[in-house]
Amino acid sequence: MTNIVLNVIVLVVLVAVSWRVLRRLRPAPLTLTVLVLCVLTLVFDTLMIAADLYVYDPDKILGVYLWGAPLEDFAYAVAAALGMPVLWTVLGRRRRAVGPDDAAGPDAATGGDAS
Repeated sequence: MTNIVLNVIVLVVLVAVSWRVLRRLRPAPLTLTVLVLCVLTLVFDTLMIAADLYVYDPDKILGVYLWGAPLEDFAYAVAAALGMPVLWTVLGRRRRAVGPDDAAGPDAATGGDAS
């Protein structure tokens, strides 16, 4: 399996699982985040590849490069830009459902006096 096939599968599953949350998020911040992470990926992947910090197996990649970064590397930036806001939203909702008094523990309602 090539990297692009694996990346597409992961992105499709990520979007499918998180679609209900993603569609409620504002698109402008998500788009800006994807753009910024892709630019950072472009710059730093190119530098790391040029410094021979890592090498890609030519049989596992398409061979399409943007500047010096293989196209497949940008899927990780897109996945992070979509996945992290979804997690933040879902976990934030879960925390609000518990409430501040519930999170403090059983002794919070009695003022800490267990007698």
